[in-house]
Amino acid sequence: MIRCLACVAALALLSSCSFVSAVDSAGEPTDLYTVSPKSTFDSDLPAVYWQLAVEVPAAAANLNTGRIAIAMTPTSTDYYAKVAWTDRAPLMVQTRIVDSFENTRKIVAVSRESIGLRANYVLQPDLRNFEALYYYGQPPIVKVRIIAKLVRMPDRQIIGVASFERCVRARADKVPKVVEAFDQALGSVIKRLVSWTLRTPPARPPSESAPYDIERFRNPANSVVDSENCPRGNDASMVPYTDE
Repeated sequence: MIRCLACVAALALLSSCSFVSAVDSAGEPTDLYTVSPKSTFDSDLPAVYWQLAVEVPAAAANLNTGRIAIAMTPTSTDYYAKVAWTDRAPLMVQTRIVDSFENTRKIVAVSRESIGLRANYVLQPDLRNFEALYYYGQPPIVKVRIIAKLVRMPDRQIIGVASFERCVRARADKVPKVVEAFDQALGSVIKRLVSWTLRTPPARPPSESAPYDIERFRNPANSVVDSENCPRGNDASMVPYTDE
């Protein structure tokens, strides 16, 4: 009798959880969410005449999924139950990056790398963080970090490396509010990524014989590290809430 009561209590506890572990079977999601592209940019962005291909962001296995990732500790990954992104996170982010470039009206020749565009430059994003952090308390902090490389074609020389990181605390510990924090953090990262990409090369397409400035492009001091509002150690007091 005691064993049966314990089993019933355990089942009740499991049914009340709002997230599942990476190895649990979550079944079909009931709610789908997405994020929006950026549509407002600085007025002094340069117009460019080269073609750009945007690769699917590289991502670790825990982020290369349609599930909405959360971290209860710095060394664990879980997922919200019964909800998902409308696509795998890297594909969704790639789409929003392309949309945002188009919204600048400063470049017309931009597309996903998969269509085989004969690009002058290739943008290679690496999605390092795209999760809601619960170990800084509730409501959670959403952290988005993208490390990008801009590659000149056809010689495939890297001409720029940059890291963009933003953190936003959700207004409430509810999935729609957490998704709003994802949208704001990713939007801020994409805005800076797009601006950096348009400003890094000359406005005109490079000639195939253009010299490579190794002193500029291979100097680690010239890499860009753009991080704002993310926790430092155990201090998360600088992290803004959504819409702050």
